[in-house]
Amino acid sequence: MCGITGWVSYRRDLTSHRQVLDAMTETMACRGPDAAGAWVTGKAALGHRRLAVIDLPGGAQPMTVDTADGPVSMVYSGEAYNFTELRDELRRRGHGFTTDSDTEVVLRGYVEWGESLTEKLNGMYAFAIWDSRTEKLVMVRDRMGIKPFYYYETDDGVLFGSEPKAILANPLAAPEVGVDGLREIFSFAKTPGHAIWKGMKELRPGHIAVVDRNGLREQAYWRLEVSEHTDDQDATVAHVRELLEDIIARQLVADVPRCTLLSGGLDSSAMTSLAARKLGEHGETVRSFAVDFPGQAENFRAIDVAPSVDTPYVHAVAEHVKCDHRDIMLDGSALSDPAVRQAAIAARDLPTGLGDRDNSLYLLFKAVREQSTVALSGESADEVFGGYPWFHDERREADTFPWLAGGLTLGDTKSLLSQDLTEKLDLDTYLRDHYLSALDEVPLKDGETGLEKRMRQVCYLHLTRMVNTLLDRKDRMSMAVGLEVRVPFCDHRLVSYVFNTPWSLKTFDGREKSILREATRDVLPESVANRKKSGYPGSFDPAYLSAVKQQAGDLITSGHQALELCRAETLKEAIAAPAEDITTQQRAIIERALDLATWMDLRKPTITLD
Repeated sequence: MCGITGWVSYRRDLTSHRQVLDAMTETMACRGPDAAGAWVTGKAALGHRRLAVIDLPGGAQPMTVDTADGPVSMVYSGEAYNFTELRDELRRRGHGFTTDSDTEVVLRGYVEWGESLTEKLNGMYAFAIWDSRTEKLVMVRDRMGIKPFYYYETDDGVLFGSEPKAILANPLAAPEVGVDGLREIFSFAKTPGHAIWKGMKELRPGHIAVVDRNGLREQAYWRLEVSEHTDDQDATVAHVRELLEDIIARQLVADVPRCTLLSGGLDSSAMTSLAARKLGEHGETVRSFAVDFPGQAENFRAIDVAPSVDTPYVHAVAEHVKCDHRDIMLDGSALSDPAVRQAAIAARDLPTGLGDRDNSLYLLFKAVREQSTVALSGESADEVFGGYPWFHDERREADTFPWLAGGLTLGDTKSLLSQDLTEKLDLDTYLRDHYLSALDEVPLKDGETGLEKRMRQVCYLHLTRMVNTLLDRKDRMSMAVGLEVRVPFCDHRLVSYVFNTPWSLKTFDGREKSILREATRDVLPESVANRKKSGYPGSFDPAYLSAVKQQAGDLITSGHQALELCRAETLKEAIAAPAEDITTQQRAIIERALDLATWMDLRKPTITLD
């Protein structure tokens, strides 16, 4: 796992711009704490920060393969889980290898197959290849968008990077946010391809972009498609189990310490239990980590997406599979530390408004990184198998993105925005337009109607919009501390198979995630197998709430520039609420204001509302 960046210019001599490339690369030092590298020619410059995971001595980047017609160079982030099979195939085709890294397999795969290499890869990856033979840059992102990739077209080429901050380190890219960028920040809808910053784009999941002297063209090499599901219930459950065992076995491959993130929910528990079985075959014990907060049981407030405390279920799984387990305890003073909020916002490049949930995730990953370099996460199983409450009640019929009907914005923070900004953004129309556009993309079977049609739409929206938000959060927060997080439930084979499983079969026992539960019940404690969905926890520590209320008050006292976008009275009302009586909406308003102020201090964006 790494951070990549680069610059292609057809009218400049980039050998005289090495300092700019170094500055772009340095912004991602946290993504690659083990090494830095650069490759510069007249027209192309590639930068790389490395987190060594496979072939520690041999996987240095940028990596170059010399051909009879000229060199081909690459910067690569991620893992190709089928690199062993691909290397064997390439050897049969006459390729020799000088390293044991998956990076070299991907690069030589491009030399052999060109852009059609994308059809062969299984994994999470974002990479860029400069092909001097044709003077073109090839940029690729994995099918589900697990690894981030951004680009910025210039007057004679392109800038690119794993994160916007790498691109913004180049003087050609201005840190400007317009109306649409603000709409993305405040809408919680995640428009694919949108990068917030003016002129910048996100390479869409499953897409490839090619830059040459004629400009840039982007096209899909993979997307969710419909196919006939012919397996009955038993065969479907068996196939999901078979896929999970293969996926987890592949994703446990690493030359560094690895672990699992265990929440005590069905997803992470099933993953941890299957990982324990696989590692047990080699005499190893799976290590697991969970987040917890002092007094959580006493202070906990149940909500729709988090109805129960995690810890008893975490410990039940740890005992059941004999994990080497550790709880990461985070108190209110740690979560409310402004330096922690600053680190979380710097990692995400966005004022998300998630507050303590982002702060705690950052601190959790930081603690995990002290003992492991690779972690497996149960992220995205809810999107794949239909785990959220609104998949199963009247909210699934809402004429908007289902999670918005489900209240997943953590309160109506639109009420924080100034009247002028509210009118300019017109978020309701923006969301409506993007919702209808997303519906137009959904692939449907001929004659598909009623509930089956609607649930295919709901699943598609989650797998192409909401999951991107969660995967980006997971990647940014983990890579901010040099931790590689792998997500088995995003394997495209599993996603495609379950997407085409009828909704009636996905809920055959009248519950959420029926197939996953049945496929893994035998490796789980009964209490966990029957546990209802409970999302990533927030802290209810009164000390945290008191601290953030004080910090929000300081924004008002200082007249912070973020208040130019906000209604000060709304923020004052939220601050005035007693900690023990504060509502979800009031808390969200405070968190959003603090995140917005922190983001503006860090990124110093130029905000234009015309």
